[in-house]
Amino acid sequence: MTPITEVEGRRLALSNLDKVLYPDTGTTKGEVLHYYATVAGAMLPHLAGRPVSFLRYPDGPEGQRFFTKNPPPGTPAWVRTARVPRSEDQRAEQVLVSGLADLMWAANLVVEFHVPQWRADRPALADRLVVDLDPGPPATVVECCTAALWLRDRLAADGLTAFAKTSGAKGLHLSVPLRPTPSEEVSGYAKELAREAEAALPELVVHRMAKALRPGKVFVDFSQNAAAKTTAAPYTLRARPRPTASAPVDWAEVAACRDPEELVFLAPQVVARLERDGDLFAALTDPDGPVGELPSAAGRGGAP
Repeated sequence: MTPITEVEGRRLALSNLDKVLYPDTGTTKGEVLHYYATVAGAMLPHLAGRPVSFLRYPDGPEGQRFFTKNPPPGTPAWVRTARVPRSEDQRAEQVLVSGLADLMWAANLVVEFHVPQWRADRPALADRLVVDLDPGPPATVVECCTAALWLRDRLAADGLTAFAKTSGAKGLHLSVPLRPTPSEEVSGYAKELAREAEAALPELVVHRMAKALRPGKVFVDFSQNAAAKTTAAPYTLRARPRPTASAPVDWAEVAACRDPEELVFLAPQVVARLERDGDLFAALTDPDGPVGELPSAAGRGGAP
């Protein structure tokens, strides 16, 4: 029998709570749902107003996985959606995760949460710049940290403040709050930034995706700034062998990292970190937090 739970006045049928989703740790679906309920206060502001895409893995990370931007079949009528561009001449509905009930409904589908760098009410006007640092074996997140520190300082030279989080997979994500700026401009700046990183750290960094270039180096992936692309949201669990989360970290942790396991955070660890440190990404959603402007937009007030 599927238990019915009421969340914020919404009735949710939460299914298969004893099902083991992560065999390496024995983590059940019920524990995954408990995780999201616990981190909701920190996670929801990073989803608010953004069309959410889902990587679904209902049978765990070893089972079938599929990515969807469309509202899943059976989406309740009370889950808000937004009509957003998919191409120059096409718009489609996507889910907005606006509160705890929405979050728990989506988590019950067993998903990774992915969001674009823009909000649904201003499509393709990015208020984030994102850089995905992806290590090519035998490089690890340790090498990503070296690249991240260089990028942090280079961004600071342009008056931009970078925040770091683990990807929840192998690497790091850097996020920079911006005044709303056309995604095309942000992509151009990020691409040049990646080229500069490769020129400054040629033994460590590559800015092109070609697999032949990547062994032992950090790929500085700027492509997620394109309007059509998305990035794993802060605090989302990933479809990995263990329930690793995309977890914000402070720069002292990045600078001190000497072992990849130092920047691997499982669901219970993320909860403990939130209790101890709060949301290390809170400045990204703070109206009074740091907001930068790309050099290319300086002097013209940025995009409206």
